[in-house]
Amino acid sequence: MRILEEHQVHLLDPSELMRPEPTFADKNPSKFRDYSVDTEDPLKERVRRTYRQMHLNQTVDFVNGRRARWLKFNTIKMTVRQALEKLNDLVDESDPDLDLPNIIHAFQAAERARAEFPQHDWLHLTALIHDLGKIMAFYDEPQWAVVGDTFAVGCRWGDSIVYRDESFEGNPDGENPKYNTEYGMYKPNCGVDNLLMSWGHDEYMYSVLKHNKTKLPDVACNIIRFHSFYPWHNGGDYKHLEAPKDEETKKWVLIFNRYDLYTKSEVVPDIDALWPYYQTLIDKYLPGVLEF
Repeated sequence: MRILEEHQVHLLDPSELMRPEPTFADKNPSKFRDYSVDTEDPLKERVRRTYRQMHLNQTVDFVNGRRARWLKFNTIKMTVRQALEKLNDLVDESDPDLDLPNIIHAFQAAERARAEFPQHDWLHLTALIHDLGKIMAFYDEPQWAVVGDTFAVGCRWGDSIVYRDESFEGNPDGENPKYNTEYGMYKPNCGVDNLLMSWGHDEYMYSVLKHNKTKLPDVACNIIRFHSFYPWHNGGDYKHLEAPKDEETKKWVLIFNRYDLYTKSEVVPDIDALWPYYQTLIDKYLPGVLEF
């Protein structure tokens, strides 16, 4: 088990690039989620290359291998607060207009959730911890297996996946008849919770919560698990794999995403003043030292 180490990770997260949510955005919505190819734009090229590596390498076998590596939960032991503070060393280079530590974004999102749903303290904590799975980036996991939009592996890739037309070229699952059909290895209406998701911080943190026996409700765990599954909840793909219960999950994921990526601003919350409230939530739902 490793102890906390001091080093900084420059993390480019394509899933945090400007979502189209006019209620919370300062910019024109037409400028959000711009995945056009421009080889002269360094940021766009970095985003494209990140997705290229993700789409080339995220296969059924790869995901199963990462699950075998990470779901032993023997990488490090930390409290929630230690993990959040660890994210201060994570430099997110996906936003060229704002350079704030990840922990500030966590509190901004949590406070937005608290303002809209003061009665749902579980949602406040969910917003606070939703990115904790990104600590994988400190322990030798490549960025394309930590960040970015997620998708289901083991079936035909959704049409709305960014860079869908060219980015998957060379991925062996595309040539495998077990995985390249509409249903692939799944049954109709099996439910999104039965999909094998591409590996990233969402699926990892969901698994960390379950392993550590969180008292957060299932809907909170599912928000964390699927908040980057944009081809499903935003793009309308994978409907043939949905189960009726998935509508409730989708409803809360869409609510949550209003707080996630559209709350970044120069207004920095008073984290020291807020800690006592959020520590009570941690103690209630996810106390003590966790195994990551």
